[in-house]
Amino acid sequence: MPTVRRLCHDFLDRQGLTTVFGNPGSNELPFLADLPDGFRYVLGLHEGAVVGMADGYAQASGRPVLVNLHAASGSGNAMGALTNAVASRTPLVVLAGQQVRPAIGPEANLASVDAQTLMKPLVGWAAEPACAEDVPRALAQAVFEARLQQRPTYLSVPYDDWSAEAGDNAPAVLDRRVERASVPGGEQARALVERVAAARRPALVLGGDIDSAGLFDDAVRLAERLGGPVWAAPSLFRLPFPNRHPQFRGVLPAGIAPVSEAFEGHDLVLVLGAPVFRYHEYLPGRYLPEGTRLVQVTKDASAAARAPMGEALVADPGAVIGLLLKSLDARGEPAGPYRPAPEPLTADGPSLHPEQVFAALRDELPEDTAYVVESTSTNSAWWRQMDLRRQGSYYFPAAGGLGFGLPGAVGVAMAQPGRPVVGVIGDGSANYGITALWTAAQHRVPLTIVLLRNGTYGALRWFGGLLGVPDAPGLDIPGLDFTRVAEGYGVRAQHVGGVEELRAVLAERPDHPRLIQVDTALTTPS
Repeated sequence: MPTVRRLCHDFLDRQGLTTVFGNPGSNELPFLADLPDGFRYVLGLHEGAVVGMADGYAQASGRPVLVNLHAASGSGNAMGALTNAVASRTPLVVLAGQQVRPAIGPEANLASVDAQTLMKPLVGWAAEPACAEDVPRALAQAVFEARLQQRPTYLSVPYDDWSAEAGDNAPAVLDRRVERASVPGGEQARALVERVAAARRPALVLGGDIDSAGLFDDAVRLAERLGGPVWAAPSLFRLPFPNRHPQFRGVLPAGIAPVSEAFEGHDLVLVLGAPVFRYHEYLPGRYLPEGTRLVQVTKDASAAARAPMGEALVADPGAVIGLLLKSLDARGEPAGPYRPAPEPLTADGPSLHPEQVFAALRDELPEDTAYVVESTSTNSAWWRQMDLRRQGSYYFPAAGGLGFGLPGAVGVAMAQPGRPVVGVIGDGSANYGITALWTAAQHRVPLTIVLLRNGTYGALRWFGGLLGVPDAPGLDIPGLDFTRVAEGYGVRAQHVGGVEELRAVLAERPDHPRLIQVDTALTTPS
């Protein structure tokens, strides 16, 4: 009879979860014993970086990924990074070690008391099996729940369970399949098509789920069929539409009043693959203008249920896009040419304006480059200069939690080794996930990190102005040299001064990780 460990390894192999991101402790070693050939363990030096790398890898690969963490302490270290994975609906399966069963009740050292409660309400499902024989079934549930909910799950397993016999019924999990189909029914489909077709001035809002689901090009076809303006949903974590397309109006502002203002004059707003809405700044007002109706289509039942206005259809946005493309006639004139980028702004003094950096990225790197961005204060400059026309071109921390960018870039690059990947990271955020550089060096990940150094938390300075707190302490971070830090982790690095030097360096195509540090002028997100 196989052990629980052997059976679980076989199940993970059949499900394709053979790349494991982790930072193990003593409780996790029994699970890692006899790891089969074909499995790859990607070590991260801090749990936040581990989850960030796994998040990027899962998003880029489109598959669930196993994360291996240590009991309560390691799980706690990972929770900040986990908020981004929850907001991006990334199917991570977090497997944590637990003390041996007799030691949990007395709260021995490294026991995780009430382990499943620790990670709630972040994760979509959490458990600790009641007995060793239930571990394979519980692990299968963790994997299937992650896929079905598109949200991280968490399983805590006492480490003495792994060597126990699995039981006669346990092998049944090996052949299990769980799938979901979310196509609108006949009456639902008819009503939706009629509503969209009858709209005089429809507007389209697309969420990050459109890009995650591989619907980027389909969304362009639908937008051109409808003929109206297109926005990206606020708090954008993936780009669902080409940002220089003539119908694109940008990312909706993350406030109630400005969102409503954007919809003035539109009788229908169709929201695909996004919550309604993920606001940030508290700018109160009417949710919608008078006479505007909103219809939301999402696979996320929770997002549909919590929306404060409009109608919602819990269905696959891809199926709905296909239905509308089949049923609707084309409107109006063709979309026309893509908008050119403006001349980049320049800065006084030796520092470069972020627009100069982004223009260099746009011009010197291949069109299919994937960018993982964590530089909030340069957000406006980014969208003014970049020209992104490919699926999977943009990743951003979905919950706004710093520490995703650098590890996320490592994960994206590992998942897509044939595609150029660039991390655009601010000096304020880089420190939260800096240890990911070591993992990039160990695996020789072909990745470019462009480190924008302005010596301050630029986004917080902007918020200080919004909130009337101009004199808050702790906003400056002088004296950081990331070239020396990167070299200490084994990553080649250089400090670039001028635009031409930057362009020349970006034109190189190394097969190893590198960090390019650029001093930039302080800018604001908008």
